[in-house]
Amino acid sequence: MSTQIFKGFIGGAVVNVPLSDKLGFGKVVAYTLMAPALPFPALVVAYAINGVGIALQANILRQQDAQANGFVASLESHAETKMGVLHAVYGLSLANTVLLIVVFRFKRQDDATADQQCVYTECLREIGQVIPENVSDDNNRFRQILGQKTVHLLAFYILVYVGVEVTIGGWIVTFIIEERNGGPSSGYISAGFFGGLMFGRVALLWVNEKIGERLAIFVYAILAIGLELVVWLVPSLIGNAVAVSIVGVLLGPMYPIAMNHAGRVLPRWILTGSIGWIAGFGQAGSAVLPFMTGAISSKFGIKSLQPLLVSMMGLLIVMWALVPRGPRRAD
Repeated sequence: MSTQIFKGFIGGAVVNVPLSDKLGFGKVVAYTLMAPALPFPALVVAYAINGVGIALQANILRQQDAQANGFVASLESHAETKMGVLHAVYGLSLANTVLLIVVFRFKRQDDATADQQCVYTECLREIGQVIPENVSDDNNRFRQILGQKTVHLLAFYILVYVGVEVTIGGWIVTFIIEERNGGPSSGYISAGFFGGLMFGRVALLWVNEKIGERLAIFVYAILAIGLELVVWLVPSLIGNAVAVSIVGVLLGPMYPIAMNHAGRVLPRWILTGSIGWIAGFGQAGSAVLPFMTGAISSKFGIKSLQPLLVSMMGLLIVMWALVPRGPRRAD
């Protein structure tokens, strides 16, 4: 199943650019194939389709699509705060879908006409912002997006981040049960992690502003590594549960900060397509890292989870250090 989702993520990342231009906000449905409990082959196909649908969205299980991230990243005022709130709405899929419909009313973000020979953003235009002039077909836009080194660095950063997030949220329960003798209520530790994730995206906004978003990533990652070492080395069920929740708080702001940074360092007229690729490619981490965890655990046991997470968090620091800090290039 992880392989099917991975293929769907990559496929969705590729098709996001032309679909963003032609269809606007995503309208992909896959769970209807899973609900009727069809034969197993149909379930495999459904997971692949689901991977494509999720790849068109900015973050797994958040129902916030790449166009929404592109829109918020393009805002000139308080983009950091708005991005944090956007990603804090975690798991409220129905409410979030309704809000997206009410706010955007199925409008396309990129609305180009041949007569104008320039690219406008319909939603941004309503609030007085305009995308700078530029004209390109889908193939040219693909080349320009994939020719941006920063796009690939951010994509790999998001891949590692999402992989770490999903791996902790899923495998921590098995770790607690097998290594800390947790009982049936161990699942609440995962809930605490995701609750911390949501809380951190709002509560730490003032820290991001105070010390700067770029430095904040390094601080949060180092603190998260320290707490993972506590989970790894201290055999305390309650202590581990608290540490995992705080790790969620620290990891929470990392994704929206990366999306904000994309809005600062990438040309605006390819921002939506770029974020679509970054998010879609990055979501493959939700399939790759948990799969790696399962493969390694089958040989060395679930105790290998914490060393893997610590090493991946260290890689996060390296990837973030490689992302350019400079402002957006001239449009």
